[in-house]
Amino acid sequence: MRDWPLRCDARTLQRSLRSRWRTASLAAGWPFPGDWEVAAVDGVCAAVVAGEDPSEALAELGASRAESGVGLAGTLHDLAALHAVSGAASDGLVSADPDAVPAPLIRTTALGWADAVSGMVVRREVEDPLTGLNTVDYLRTRLHEVYRQARARGSTADEDYALITVVLGASGPGYPPMVAMVLIADVLRTVFDAGETTALLRAATAAVLAPRTPDLRRRCLQARRMIEHRLAGDPALRDCGQVRFQRERLPADHEQVCELLATL
Repeated sequence: MRDWPLRCDARTLQRSLRSRWRTASLAAGWPFPGDWEVAAVDGVCAAVVAGEDPSEALAELGASRAESGVGLAGTLHDLAALHAVSGAASDGLVSADPDAVPAPLIRTTALGWADAVSGMVVRREVEDPLTGLNTVDYLRTRLHEVYRQARARGSTADEDYALITVVLGASGPGYPPMVAMVLIADVLRTVFDAGETTALLRAATAAVLAPRTPDLRRRCLQARRMIEHRLAGDPALRDCGQVRFQRERLPADHEQVCELLATL
């Protein structure tokens, strides 16, 4: 960034820079006027005014923009607006040129943006978007941890944990089975909310991986009753068939349990 003229106190300079930056960014086509000011903006302004390395603040800005749904192009145009006004004495009506921004600043901001996007993608990939249950890939990973834990304890996974499958009688495309699975998923997340893993194995099959505790059977019965009650309450779902709860025996090793998941 350019040298900032020290004409008044730092707080005033930061407010002035923020105002001029926003004006330049809007003029450059920023599409979300109400969402421009985020906490990371103040961090960037403070670093620029103090003459400090803004890399960390710019990485946070890039991440914040990504989390707000701003694309990389929009983020870099916003950065160009900052660069255009950071050392000028204008009112912010300047030309924001991304090609004029030093490469290290672009790289830092873009990496912050990309890291945030990658994190969001990973979070989405471990959850089914319709039901909110974990994916079968996540369940495989969780089972891998369970088998390692059992080996360290000198026990077996089946002694420590129970794998419960919840199967809807009707399957296939269409409104009723889809809505029924959403209701089933909500019940499973409600009843098994103490660290158990709930996952969607197939369109009409969910699973719960839970420690073997004295009240596990009671909780399964509670979940069954809640599911039956909710499905019976919607006339459109009454033909979805019965919901079957079944405990699956966990085999000797992780490779075998992955084969089991593929057949359920």
